[in-house]
Amino acid sequence: MTVVKVVELIGSSKISWEDAVNQVVAAASDSLRHIRGVDLVHHTVQVQHGKITEYRATCHVAFEVEHPSHIVGIEQESKSVHELP
Repeated sequence: MTVVKVVELIGSSKISWEDAVNQVVAAASDSLRHIRGVDLVHHTVQVQHGKITEYRATCHVAFEVEHPSHIVGIEQESKSVHELP
């Protein structure tokens, strides 16, 4: 059975909304494994003096939740904890 968790992240870029989404994916990949998809929920821009200065993308990032037994070494750690007096 697969369980997927969704988190909301906001990325920004001076270039485009696509780049803002890429920033979200890059940042999420630093701390999340098994990313399955990204849903662009909302996009906005920051405007100053009549010009777009920043693109912002609100994204839902979906990733697979790992069961503790799938993490390498977790079985050894849990056994050693149970063996303590």
